[in-house]
Amino acid sequence: MAKKGSINRNENRKRLAKKFAGKRARLKAIALDENLPMDERFGARLKLAALPRNSAENRYRNRCELTGRPRGFYKKLRMSRIALRELASRGLIPGMVKASW
Repeated sequence: MAKKGSINRNENRKRLAKKFAGKRARLKAIALDENLPMDERFGARLKLAALPRNSAENRYRNRCELTGRPRGFYKKLRMSRIALRELASRGLIPGMVKASW
């Protein structure tokens, strides 16, 4: 089980990313638009830099829903490989069986 602080920090990042997504997208579009004057683009970059760092989507880390583990994460199932194997061994995931040969 991951530390509660790590999980909570990550949830806060997720919430901030969702909150500032629209504003960040607009500022990025202005900053990257080559047709606009340079000072307007630079102003957009400064406003973008003034936003909270944790509101950037790439600072959010995918974590297992059950354990909070950050590594070995299956995006489709939203859980780590270890939690997936444990649930599959117990027969709690329909259609998934342990391989044997």
